[in-house]
Amino acid sequence: MGRWRAAAVVAAGLIAGTLAPAGPAAAVHGAVPGDFNGDGYRDAVLPVPTANIGTNTHGGAVVVLYGSANGVSAGGRRQVITEASPGVPPQVAKGSTFGQSTATADLNRDGYADLVIGAPRGGHATGTVTVMWGSRNGLRKGTLLPKPEPYFSDYGKDVAAVSAGPGEKTQVMVGGEYPSVVFKGPFSSSGTYGSVTYGPNERGPLPGSVALGDFNGDGMPDQVDFSVRQRALTGSKVRVNRMGTSAGTVLEKGNGFIAATGDVNGDGYGDLVVGDPLTPWTPGVDGELGGRVLVWRGSASGIAPDAQPEVISQDTEGVPGTGEKGDIFGAAVAVADLDRDGAAEIIVGAPHETVGSVSRTGMVTVIPGRRSGPLGAGGYSFHQDTPGVPSVNETTDCFGTTVSAGDVDRDRKPEVFIGAACENRYNGAVFMLRGGTSRPTGIGSRAFTLDSLGMPQRYEGWLGGYGLFWVIS
Repeated sequence: MGRWRAAAVVAAGLIAGTLAPAGPAAAVHGAVPGDFNGDGYRDAVLPVPTANIGTNTHGGAVVVLYGSANGVSAGGRRQVITEASPGVPPQVAKGSTFGQSTATADLNRDGYADLVIGAPRGGHATGTVTVMWGSRNGLRKGTLLPKPEPYFSDYGKDVAAVSAGPGEKTQVMVGGEYPSVVFKGPFSSSGTYGSVTYGPNERGPLPGSVALGDFNGDGMPDQVDFSVRQRALTGSKVRVNRMGTSAGTVLEKGNGFIAATGDVNGDGYGDLVVGDPLTPWTPGVDGELGGRVLVWRGSASGIAPDAQPEVISQDTEGVPGTGEKGDIFGAAVAVADLDRDGAAEIIVGAPHETVGSVSRTGMVTVIPGRRSGPLGAGGYSFHQDTPGVPSVNETTDCFGTTVSAGDVDRDRKPEVFIGAACENRYNGAVFMLRGGTSRPTGIGSRAFTLDSLGMPQRYEGWLGGYGLFWVIS
């Protein structure tokens, strides 16, 4: 481990590591870049959920890299937000894993993006969710979103946010060990919101993953979460709009642990993408060897309970690689229009993928969106031996633990951000692949480590987040 190319050693420091044997419950998403200071450039969000902050071991932090014409860099303007930062409401407990989950949206609709931060071990170890409000000076003031009582653990394991319009069209969804919670607008920077609703009353183990999208085009967000984990299946049942008094929908076909939304066929309706990374106990009955991604298409009537999802694995025609036991293809998913053709791409992490003879080094695959026909054709992949990526494939790097995308240099070519949780004794790393004319490219990409961000520690900072590791282990 740690055999960086010479330029990367100087720029970003040494990264290495093997998979840790244990850890806390995981957040499953990362915030897409947002313009927190209103300068016209989106800003990148790098969580460090178990950063040691002074004497606060595993207190956690979020690093914001402010965008510019040159994108983002470790040496550019950055802000480190912790429980102890000015303007952050007290989180009560040490070791709260502040930043374990993050989401971005302009909640109070003032033109500045806001950042939602989950700390599932904060607040007497039951969890807290903080909103840091954007402003001309960036993220300087925060308020708490209250948790339901009683809520015993892991509130804020995952968060999602969307600002689709005034009032209830702006929402924040919070996942955890217990029922999901949805806050609806209008929101204000003083901490007020319109209303709150709760999911079905059940106890875990819940995956805790949540997502928001619009599957029927009515302008109102649809909520997605997952049922209690079922050992007979590779994943948990997927639920849509099962909040408050709504009966909602439990999708009958398919299951998984993590969801993302976006329009993959350009028809104007949001589609639901679910990662189901585990290899099935009984091949051919449930799941796919090495993991899979399932896609449910939106429509004027939304997604029907008995809708048949499209299944994508590494054995799908056009998708790079081959499905093998333990790849965990689908452990991370994001949806973004990387080639700007109106049909969004699906970005899939397989952090235990073997590349060549290097085991568990990890790989990220992009499935191009298509106006018609099955998905998979034209798929392409990235790993640390991709030309231009400032590192090399090494055993148990876990490249692809988390994925997200957004344009941080205002050239209309979205960058892709890839977490590698196991680098540098689990301190982690985040790789930024530059946006290209038709697809992202490794050429000119950048790597971020705790050393390069001025936050060195011995082990287990988990820069970039640790994704689904502790859900699927």
